[in-house]
Amino acid sequence: MCGRFTLTQSAETVAEVFDLAAVPPLTPRYNIAPTQSVAAVLLAPERRDRELKMLRWGLIPAWAKDAKIGARTINARSETVTEKPAFRTAFLKRRCLVIADGFYEWERRENAKQPFYFRLKYGKLFAFAGLWECWQPADGEAISSCTILTAEANELVRPIHDRMPVILDPTDWEQWLNPEVRSPELLQPLLRPHSALDMTAHPVSTLVNNPSNDSDQCVSSL
Repeated sequence: MCGRFTLTQSAETVAEVFDLAAVPPLTPRYNIAPTQSVAAVLLAPERRDRELKMLRWGLIPAWAKDAKIGARTINARSETVTEKPAFRTAFLKRRCLVIADGFYEWERRENAKQPFYFRLKYGKLFAFAGLWECWQPADGEAISSCTILTAEANELVRPIHDRMPVILDPTDWEQWLNPEVRSPELLQPLLRPHSALDMTAHPVSTLVNNPSNDSDQCVSSL
């Protein structure tokens, strides 16, 4: 699964890498947790160009009775995403790029869990494969929310956890965002484990266990 991640690079770098028309108002985040706002790239429906939108992490289906379901839908398994009522419509119509530059996983040990920080080599920005929805409560403002797809872990992540978030290849971003592409046969091949050769990992402090801790100490190597 993916339960915490980071986005620490500048807003200017985000705009450049993701070809955004404007520099978004972002600040470094070292411990992004479920139900918090995450930066995602969508296709603007009118202009068909990329726009950044802040989404609540934890997808709330349009048919949900309340927002609590979002706590259980922070991740969607790529192998079964087309079968699950919470995700299958979004998979066909509402896909997004969730921007990140690292993520955490926890290794189970006898008396505790040791967090590890994973990222691409040279600290490159990347995009998780995401799905998004807009939910309208009976009273109040609509909530736009998202989930992050997961796949089997690669060789680097597997000793720590058996699942990992799907990191999309930049050459696949356009196809993933295109709402006219709705064939699972065209989309499922994109949802593969990222190459372990392009990633690094190191153990970090248990500071990251508490979502209120959001500083560069969270990513510092032990």
